[in-house]
Amino acid sequence: MTLLDIPSVMEIETTAYHHSWSEGNFRDCISAGYEMIISEVERQIIGYGVISVAAGEAHLLNLCIHPQKQSKGYGRQLLNHLMLIAEQKNVSTVYLEVRASNNRARTLYHMAGFNEIGFRPGYYPSGSDREDAIVFAKNTTENYFSHGFCRNETGSEE
Repeated sequence: MTLLDIPSVMEIETTAYHHSWSEGNFRDCISAGYEMIISEVERQIIGYGVISVAAGEAHLLNLCIHPQKQSKGYGRQLLNHLMLIAEQKNVSTVYLEVRASNNRARTLYHMAGFNEIGFRPGYYPSGSDREDAIVFAKNTTENYFSHGFCRNETGSEE
């Protein structure tokens, strides 16, 4: 992902989430050097992923597919690509949080071999209230989904 991708990413982010990341969040992640990839179909951005890597661990911060493109396997492909990046960076474990109500994402992570390891009460904003998060973890040496096509930060397909 580059700064030029942010307008398309923001369109997806605000369509998919009621409490979305800001443009500044994405800019900060790029500045910090986080691994940020986009998923494209016919040269149109349909999704993206953000992963932070440090001290042999990774934290999947954001994975999103445009709602009109969900349930077509793109999320699995994107997750697989992020796991490959983590593996290449010698990460032993990938962590993430997901809204307790996001059954589609929870199913995806379970199918990819992630395990529920914790719970964060009131982690996410939800209207005038807060929503709990489920914490997941996965060892990068375990099997995961078959490889898909995503564009890395240099724009080349992998």
